[in-house]
Amino acid sequence: MHDVENSQEKIAKLLNNIHQVMIGKDETATLCVVALLAEGHILLEDVPGVGKTMLVRTLAKSIDCDFKRIQFTPDLLPSDITGVSMYHPKEMKFEFRKGPIFGNILLADEINRTSPKTQSSLLEAMEEHSVTVDGETYHLNEPFLVMATQNPIEYEGTYPLPEAQLDRFLIKLTMGYPTMEQEVEILNRTSEGHPIDHVEPVMTQEEVRAMQRHMNDVYVDSSIQEFIVSLISQTRNDEAVALGVSPRGSISLMRAAKAYAFMQGRSYVIPDDVQFLAPFVLGHRMLLTSKAKYEGVTVEELIYRLVQTTPVPIRKEKHV
Repeated sequence: MHDVENSQEKIAKLLNNIHQVMIGKDETATLCVVALLAEGHILLEDVPGVGKTMLVRTLAKSIDCDFKRIQFTPDLLPSDITGVSMYHPKEMKFEFRKGPIFGNILLADEINRTSPKTQSSLLEAMEEHSVTVDGETYHLNEPFLVMATQNPIEYEGTYPLPEAQLDRFLIKLTMGYPTMEQEVEILNRTSEGHPIDHVEPVMTQEEVRAMQRHMNDVYVDSSIQEFIVSLISQTRNDEAVALGVSPRGSISLMRAAKAYAFMQGRSYVIPDDVQFLAPFVLGHRMLLTSKAKYEGVTVEELIYRLVQTTPVPIRKEKHV
Protein backbone atom coordinates (compact mmCIF):
# COMPACT_ATOMS: atom_id res chain seq x y z
CA MET A 1 0.00 0.00 0.00
CA HIS A 2 2.91 2.31 0.77
CA ASP A 3 4.12 1.96 -2.82
CA VAL A 4 0.73 3.03 -4.15
CA GLU A 5 0.52 6.02 -1.80
CA ASN A 6 4.09 6.97 -2.61
CA SER A 7 3.32 6.77 -6.34
CA GLN A 8 0.23 8.94 -5.88
CA GLU A 9 2.31 11.55 -4.07
CA LYS A 10 4.96 11.55 -6.82
CA ILE A 11 2.35 11.80 -9.59
CA ALA A 12 0.65 14.71 -7.79
CA LYS A 13 4.01 16.52 -7.61
CA LEU A 14 4.66 15.83 -11.29
CA LEU A 15 1.26 17.25 -12.28
CA ASN A 16 1.86 20.25 -10.03
CA ASN A 17 5.18 20.95 -11.80
CA ILE A 18 3.40 20.96 -15.17
CA HIS A 19 0.63 23.21 -13.79
CA GLN A 20 3.24 25.71 -12.61
CA VAL A 21 4.50 26.12 -16.18
CA MET A 22 1.39 25.36 -18.26
CA ILE A 23 -1.55 27.54 -17.20
CA GLY A 24 -5.01 25.98 -17.53
CA LYS A 25 -3.81 22.76 -19.18
CA ASP A 26 -4.85 20.27 -16.49
CA GLU A 27 -6.32 17.74 -18.93
CA THR A 28 -3.25 17.97 -21.18
CA ALA A 29 -0.96 17.37 -18.18
CA THR A 30 -3.00 14.34 -17.09
CA LEU A 31 -2.93 12.81 -20.57
CA CYS A 32 0.85 13.33 -20.84
CA VAL A 33 1.35 11.37 -17.61
CA VAL A 34 -1.04 8.65 -18.88
CA ALA A 35 1.16 8.28 -21.98
CA LEU A 36 4.34 8.21 -19.87
CA LEU A 37 3.01 5.47 -17.56
CA ALA A 38 1.54 3.44 -20.44
CA GLU A 39 4.85 3.68 -22.37
CA GLY A 40 3.04 5.32 -25.26
CA HIS A 41 3.71 8.39 -27.40
CA ILE A 42 1.83 11.63 -27.96
CA LEU A 43 0.88 13.49 -31.13
CA LEU A 44 0.13 17.15 -30.55
CA GLU A 45 -1.56 19.03 -33.36
CA ASP A 46 -1.58 22.76 -32.84
CA VAL A 47 -0.50 26.15 -34.09
CA PRO A 48 2.99 27.45 -33.12
CA GLY A 49 3.53 29.31 -29.86
CA VAL A 50 1.05 27.62 -27.50
CA GLY A 51 3.74 26.06 -25.25
CA LYS A 52 4.37 22.61 -26.71
CA THR A 53 8.14 22.78 -26.12
CA MET A 54 7.66 24.04 -22.57
CA LEU A 55 5.30 21.15 -21.83
CA VAL A 56 7.85 18.52 -22.91
CA ARG A 57 10.79 20.24 -21.22
CA THR A 58 8.85 20.47 -17.95
CA LEU A 59 8.01 16.77 -18.11
CA ALA A 60 11.66 15.87 -18.79
CA LYS A 61 13.01 18.07 -15.96
CA SER A 62 10.41 16.74 -13.53
CA ILE A 63 11.46 13.12 -14.00
CA ASP A 64 15.19 13.91 -14.27
CA CYS A 65 15.37 12.72 -17.87
CA ASP A 66 17.46 13.60 -20.88
CA PHE A 67 15.49 15.97 -23.15
CA LYS A 68 16.18 16.12 -26.89
CA ARG A 69 14.52 18.17 -29.60
CA ILE A 70 14.50 17.56 -33.34
CA GLN A 71 13.23 20.28 -35.66
CA PHE A 72 11.81 18.44 -38.64
CA THR A 73 12.55 20.07 -42.01
CA PRO A 74 12.12 18.91 -45.62
CA ASP A 75 15.86 18.08 -45.91
CA LEU A 76 16.15 16.11 -42.63
CA LEU A 77 17.61 12.62 -43.15
CA PRO A 78 16.87 9.42 -41.16
CA SER A 79 20.52 9.41 -39.96
CA ASP A 80 19.94 12.89 -38.43
CA ILE A 81 17.52 11.14 -36.04
CA THR A 82 19.06 7.74 -35.42
CA GLY A 83 22.76 8.56 -35.67
CA VAL A 84 25.52 7.66 -38.09
CA SER A 85 28.56 5.36 -38.33
CA MET A 86 31.79 7.34 -38.76
CA TYR A 87 34.99 5.74 -40.04
CA HIS A 88 38.21 6.40 -38.11
CA PRO A 89 41.20 5.89 -40.45
CA LYS A 90 43.72 5.72 -37.58
CA GLU A 91 41.86 2.99 -35.72
CA MET A 92 40.59 1.52 -39.00
CA LYS A 93 37.09 0.94 -37.66
CA PHE A 94 33.62 2.47 -37.64
CA GLU A 95 32.25 4.22 -34.58
CA PHE A 96 28.53 4.80 -34.11
CA ARG A 97 27.59 8.34 -33.10
CA LYS A 98 24.17 8.32 -31.51
CA GLY A 99 21.47 10.67 -32.76
CA PRO A 100 18.90 12.56 -30.68
CA ILE A 101 16.55 9.53 -30.65
CA PHE A 102 18.74 8.28 -27.78
CA GLY A 103 17.29 10.79 -25.32
CA ASN A 104 14.55 9.85 -22.82
CA ILE A 105 12.01 12.51 -23.72
CA LEU A 106 12.07 13.55 -27.36
CA LEU A 107 10.25 16.49 -28.90
CA ALA A 108 9.76 15.80 -32.61
CA ASP A 109 8.77 19.28 -33.73
CA GLU A 110 6.66 19.70 -36.88
CA ILE A 111 6.94 16.04 -37.84
CA ASN A 112 4.74 16.59 -40.90
CA ARG A 113 7.26 18.99 -42.47
CA THR A 114 9.69 16.19 -43.34
CA SER A 115 9.62 13.40 -45.91
CA PRO A 116 7.76 10.13 -45.27
CA LYS A 117 11.09 8.23 -45.24
CA THR A 118 12.40 10.33 -42.34
CA GLN A 119 9.04 10.17 -40.54
CA SER A 120 9.08 6.38 -40.75
CA SER A 121 12.60 6.13 -39.24
CA LEU A 122 11.32 7.89 -36.12
CA LEU A 123 8.11 5.86 -35.97
CA GLU A 124 10.00 2.58 -36.35
CA ALA A 125 12.21 3.51 -33.39
CA MET A 126 9.09 4.42 -31.36
CA GLU A 127 7.57 1.02 -32.06
CA GLU A 128 10.65 -1.16 -31.63
CA HIS A 129 12.41 0.88 -28.88
CA SER A 130 15.60 0.28 -30.86
CA VAL A 131 17.33 1.42 -34.05
CA THR A 132 19.35 -0.62 -36.55
CA VAL A 133 22.28 1.06 -38.31
CA ASP A 134 24.60 -0.88 -40.64
CA GLY A 135 23.24 -4.18 -39.35
CA GLU A 136 23.85 -3.31 -35.67
CA THR A 137 20.87 -2.93 -33.32
CA TYR A 138 21.04 -0.30 -30.57
CA HIS A 139 18.44 -0.22 -27.79
CA LEU A 140 16.96 3.11 -26.79
CA ASN A 141 17.01 4.53 -23.28
CA GLU A 142 14.21 3.84 -20.81
CA PRO A 143 11.91 5.56 -20.05
CA PHE A 144 11.35 6.71 -23.63
CA LEU A 145 8.58 9.06 -24.71
CA VAL A 146 8.14 10.90 -28.00
CA MET A 147 5.93 13.95 -28.24
CA ALA A 148 5.54 14.75 -31.92
CA THR A 149 3.95 18.02 -32.95
CA GLN A 150 2.34 18.69 -36.27
CA ASN A 151 0.89 21.79 -37.82
CA PRO A 152 -2.77 21.66 -38.84
CA ILE A 153 -2.94 19.87 -42.19
CA GLU A 154 -4.08 22.95 -44.11
CA TYR A 155 -0.67 24.59 -43.54
CA GLU A 156 1.52 24.69 -46.64
CA GLY A 157 4.52 22.40 -47.05
CA THR A 158 3.22 19.54 -44.92
CA TYR A 159 3.32 15.78 -45.49
CA PRO A 160 0.32 14.30 -43.66
CA LEU A 161 1.19 11.23 -41.58
CA PRO A 162 -0.26 8.04 -43.11
CA GLU A 163 -2.96 6.22 -41.08
CA ALA A 164 -0.59 3.33 -40.29
CA GLN A 165 1.86 5.79 -38.71
CA LEU A 166 -0.79 7.76 -36.83
CA ASP A 167 -1.73 4.43 -35.23
CA ARG A 168 1.69 4.36 -33.52
CA PHE A 169 0.70 7.23 -31.22
CA LEU A 170 -1.14 6.35 -28.04
CA ILE A 171 -2.80 9.75 -27.65
CA LYS A 172 -3.51 12.73 -29.86
CA LEU A 173 -3.98 16.15 -28.23
CA THR A 174 -4.85 19.69 -29.20
CA MET A 175 -3.86 22.34 -26.65
CA GLY A 176 -5.63 25.36 -28.12
CA TYR A 177 -5.21 29.00 -27.21
CA PRO A 178 -5.51 30.06 -23.55
CA THR A 179 -8.49 32.07 -22.30
CA MET A 180 -8.01 35.80 -21.68
CA GLU A 181 -7.62 35.23 -17.92
CA GLN A 182 -5.11 32.42 -18.49
CA GLU A 183 -3.07 34.54 -20.90
CA VAL A 184 -2.90 37.39 -18.37
CA GLU A 185 -1.70 34.85 -15.79
CA ILE A 186 0.97 33.65 -18.28
CA LEU A 187 2.21 37.24 -18.62
CA ASN A 188 2.32 37.61 -14.82
CA ARG A 189 4.30 34.41 -14.34
CA THR A 190 6.81 35.13 -17.10
CA SER A 191 7.39 38.82 -16.29
CA GLU A 192 10.39 38.00 -14.08
CA GLY A 193 11.89 34.93 -15.74
CA HIS A 194 10.24 31.72 -16.88
CA PRO A 195 8.59 29.27 -14.41
CA ILE A 196 10.46 26.35 -16.03
CA ASP A 197 13.70 27.67 -14.53
CA HIS A 198 12.32 26.78 -11.07
CA VAL A 199 11.18 23.23 -11.96
CA GLU A 200 12.92 20.60 -9.84
CA PRO A 201 12.91 16.80 -10.41
CA VAL A 202 10.19 15.09 -8.37
CA MET A 203 10.99 11.50 -9.31
CA THR A 204 13.86 9.50 -10.73
CA GLN A 205 13.98 7.54 -13.97
CA GLU A 206 13.95 4.30 -11.96
CA GLU A 207 10.80 5.42 -10.12
CA VAL A 208 9.13 6.05 -13.48
CA ARG A 209 10.13 2.56 -14.63
CA ALA A 210 8.75 1.07 -11.40
CA MET A 211 5.42 2.86 -11.92
CA GLN A 212 5.28 1.59 -15.50
CA ARG A 213 5.70 -1.96 -14.16
CA HIS A 214 3.07 -1.46 -11.42
CA MET A 215 0.65 -0.02 -13.98
CA ASN A 216 0.67 -3.41 -15.73
CA ASP A 217 -0.80 -4.99 -12.58
CA VAL A 218 -3.99 -2.88 -12.76
CA TYR A 219 -6.94 -5.27 -13.14
CA VAL A 220 -9.21 -5.08 -16.19
CA ASP A 221 -12.41 -7.08 -15.79
CA SER A 222 -13.66 -9.08 -18.78
CA SER A 223 -16.78 -6.86 -18.87
CA ILE A 224 -14.53 -3.80 -19.33
CA GLN A 225 -12.60 -5.57 -22.09
CA GLU A 226 -15.91 -6.36 -23.83
CA PHE A 227 -16.95 -2.71 -23.40
CA ILE A 228 -13.73 -1.56 -25.11
CA VAL A 229 -14.12 -4.05 -27.98
CA SER A 230 -17.83 -3.18 -28.40
CA LEU A 231 -17.00 0.53 -28.58
CA ILE A 232 -14.26 -0.03 -31.14
CA SER A 233 -16.23 -2.48 -33.29
CA GLN A 234 -18.85 0.24 -33.70
CA THR A 235 -16.24 2.47 -35.36
CA ARG A 236 -15.83 -0.23 -38.01
CA ASN A 237 -19.54 -0.56 -38.67
CA ASP A 238 -20.68 3.06 -38.57
CA GLU A 239 -21.78 4.37 -41.97
CA ALA A 240 -19.95 7.67 -41.37
CA VAL A 241 -16.60 5.88 -41.00
CA ALA A 242 -14.40 4.91 -43.97
CA LEU A 243 -11.63 3.32 -41.84
CA GLY A 244 -12.38 2.04 -38.34
CA VAL A 245 -10.07 1.58 -35.36
CA SER A 246 -7.60 -1.34 -35.54
CA PRO A 247 -6.99 -3.96 -32.83
CA ARG A 248 -3.92 -1.89 -31.87
CA GLY A 249 -6.44 0.80 -30.90
CA SER A 250 -8.18 -1.65 -28.54
CA ILE A 251 -4.88 -2.51 -26.86
CA SER A 252 -3.94 1.17 -26.63
CA LEU A 253 -7.26 2.13 -25.04
CA MET A 254 -6.92 -0.63 -22.44
CA ARG A 255 -3.31 0.35 -21.60
CA ALA A 256 -4.26 4.01 -21.31
CA ALA A 257 -7.20 3.11 -19.06
CA LYS A 258 -4.90 1.07 -16.80
CA ALA A 259 -2.46 4.00 -16.54
CA TYR A 260 -5.31 6.43 -15.79
CA ALA A 261 -6.73 4.13 -13.10
CA PHE A 262 -3.24 3.85 -11.56
CA MET A 263 -3.01 7.66 -11.49
CA GLN A 264 -6.31 7.75 -9.61
CA GLY A 265 -4.95 5.33 -7.00
CA ARG A 266 -7.12 2.42 -8.14
CA SER A 267 -6.00 -1.16 -8.80
CA TYR A 268 -8.81 -1.72 -11.33
CA VAL A 269 -10.29 0.00 -14.40
CA ILE A 270 -13.85 1.35 -14.42
CA PRO A 271 -16.00 2.32 -17.46
CA ASP A 272 -15.46 6.03 -16.71
CA ASP A 273 -11.73 5.61 -17.44
CA VAL A 274 -12.50 4.20 -20.90
CA GLN A 275 -15.11 6.86 -21.66
CA PHE A 276 -12.79 9.73 -20.67
CA LEU A 277 -9.86 8.45 -22.75
CA ALA A 278 -11.75 7.25 -25.86
CA PRO A 279 -11.66 10.60 -27.77
CA PHE A 280 -7.92 11.04 -27.21
CA VAL A 281 -6.92 7.43 -27.99
CA LEU A 282 -9.32 6.68 -30.87
CA GLY A 283 -9.83 9.98 -32.72
CA HIS A 284 -6.67 9.83 -34.85
CA ARG A 285 -7.13 6.13 -35.69
CA MET A 286 -10.24 6.51 -37.83
CA LEU A 287 -11.18 8.18 -41.11
CA LEU A 288 -14.58 9.61 -41.94
CA THR A 289 -16.24 9.11 -45.31
CA SER A 290 -16.28 12.03 -47.75
CA LYS A 291 -20.07 12.16 -47.34
CA ALA A 292 -19.81 12.47 -43.55
CA LYS A 293 -17.19 15.24 -43.84
CA TYR A 294 -19.38 17.07 -46.38
CA GLU A 295 -22.30 16.86 -43.94
CA GLY A 296 -20.15 18.43 -41.23
CA VAL A 297 -19.70 15.35 -39.05
CA THR A 298 -16.55 15.49 -36.89
CA VAL A 299 -14.58 12.61 -35.38
CA GLU A 300 -15.10 14.13 -31.91
CA GLU A 301 -18.89 14.17 -32.29
CA LEU A 302 -18.89 10.63 -33.64
CA ILE A 303 -16.83 9.23 -30.75
CA TYR A 304 -19.02 11.10 -28.25
CA ARG A 305 -22.11 9.49 -29.82
CA LEU A 306 -20.56 6.01 -29.77
CA VAL A 307 -19.46 6.43 -26.14
CA GLN A 308 -23.00 7.51 -25.17
CA THR A 309 -24.73 4.66 -27.03
CA THR A 310 -22.42 1.74 -26.13
CA PRO A 311 -23.95 -0.14 -23.18
CA VAL A 312 -21.85 0.34 -20.03
CA PRO A 313 -21.09 -2.81 -17.99
CA ILE A 314 -22.80 -2.98 -14.62
CA ARG A 315 -20.34 -2.26 -11.86
CA LYS A 316 -19.64 -5.21 -9.59
CA GLU A 317 -19.00 -4.79 -5.88
CA LYS A 318 -16.05 -7.14 -5.82
CA HIS A 319 -12.76 -5.92 -7.26
CA VAL A 320 -9.40 -7.53 -7.46
